[in-house]
Amino acid sequence: MDQVRTRTAPGLLVALAFLATMLGTTLPTPLYPIYQQELGFGGLMVTVVFATYAVGVLAALLLFGRLSDRIGRRPVLLPGLALAAASSLVFLVPDSLPALFVGRLLSGLSAGVFTGVATAAIVDLAPPEGRARAGLLAAAVNMLGLGLGPVLAGALADLAPLPLVLPYLVHLGLVAVGAVAVLFVPEPVVRQPGPVRLEVQRLSVPADVRPVFVRAGIAGFAGFSVLGFFTAVSPLFVSGVLREPSHLLSGLVVFSLLGSSTAGQLLSARLPLRTSLLGGCLALAAGIAVVGAGLATSSLAVLVAGAVVAGLGQGASFRAGLQSVTGTAPAERRSEVSSSFFLLLYVAISIPVIGVGAGAQVFGLVPTAVVFAGLVALLALGAFTSLLRRV
Repeated sequence: MDQVRTRTAPGLLVALAFLATMLGTTLPTPLYPIYQQELGFGGLMVTVVFATYAVGVLAALLLFGRLSDRIGRRPVLLPGLALAAASSLVFLVPDSLPALFVGRLLSGLSAGVFTGVATAAIVDLAPPEGRARAGLLAAAVNMLGLGLGPVLAGALADLAPLPLVLPYLVHLGLVAVGAVAVLFVPEPVVRQPGPVRLEVQRLSVPADVRPVFVRAGIAGFAGFSVLGFFTAVSPLFVSGVLREPSHLLSGLVVFSLLGSSTAGQLLSARLPLRTSLLGGCLALAAGIAVVGAGLATSSLAVLVAGAVVAGLGQGASFRAGLQSVTGTAPAERRSEVSSSFFLLLYVAISIPVIGVGAGAQVFGLVPTAVVFAGLVALLALGAFTSLLRRV
């Protein structure tokens, strides 16, 4: 038993740093109404700010996606934590729209570095018989961190002073703890000989992994489209349509999806891959349709109920996809394959955010959001149909 714990502990330390990093990426979500009031911008600018974050994620995946397979996990994880800390430091610059953009870009870079590399490191550090549990841990920590960020920032904004300062100071403390944790992790990858140059890398997937990658990617794309749509719409809906001033409420509404995603991962852990992927896509379609009904009727209860169902489906399909991809990939290319997977997911998360932001300026938030809910539900159903033929 002691030997199992010793072999599991390093993965938990990486998971702690992973949680701190992903938590920081969603801290601004419930704070955007404050930024809008203080800096004088509208909903479209919120969309542009989010797109800046997505650009950072995609850039990091392309620049660093294979790097840790060559030089090791820790030499990439530590700069990722430095980027996370830098993002919070930039957010502390008062009354500055450029600082908001730079902070989101740095936040995206930190997330892009961590999603692929930390996932690979957690799996690497697990004993062979624990690789499936390690993949589950990585997926759960990813979503749990994203979900806790809005709750933490919303609670501090409502209950403590300095709502645009204190959340980032807390995050800096969490990042420092994560950095110490990574320093105690043994390096699981042997550095490859030869010079290393920082350049845009051509991410690829080994031929024997591609069938698994395609199945996982179809479900993951649908799930992250739902995630992008909901995180873009729900804070604006709560503050702009329902006229609810509570930042904590906005954070909890976002958490209803992301927290349910974490629960969906845990509850589906013992289910077969086919069941998780197919059932997850069906739950995604049903849940986002209910979310659309909640938006159309201005019902927060219906909106949250739909988010819970969609979150359970997203978590089940995401867990199955990530676990199968990382488990199938060879160790020497695990970071590259997981980064390729997340590259696809973050393309999916960006499209609804940009589309809703642009459409809301012309047609209004609710009509645009209802249409997008229908489109995303159709996408999830399309993923189900495609997987039914493939799995």
